[in-house]
Amino acid sequence: MENKQKVLNLLGLAQRARKITTGTDKVLKQVRAQKVTVVFVASDCAENTRKRFNDKCRSYNVSLSQAFNELELSNAIGQKRSVIAVTDRGFGRKMLELLST
Repeated sequence: MENKQKVLNLLGLAQRARKITTGTDKVLKQVRAQKVTVVFVASDCAENTRKRFNDKCRSYNVSLSQAFNELELSNAIGQKRSVIAVTDRGFGRKMLELLST
């Protein structure tokens, strides 16, 4: 649980550093352009949205996490969002590291 909170804190830092992209269309565009390290999709968002990002991230070899719900993601960045992409390698690598432990 502690690591999940650290990831959410990092997400807030990445937001302030302008190293994230939010919203389904913008995130999809960034994934296609391969400018994304990790994509967070809310575990409670629409099934077709989850499937779309799952497929897209797999085909572009981008890490995908559904470890958080929409409320947790929204609180972390201070705006209501269910899809967030981290565009900075350093932030992304650290978040993945925390989620895998």
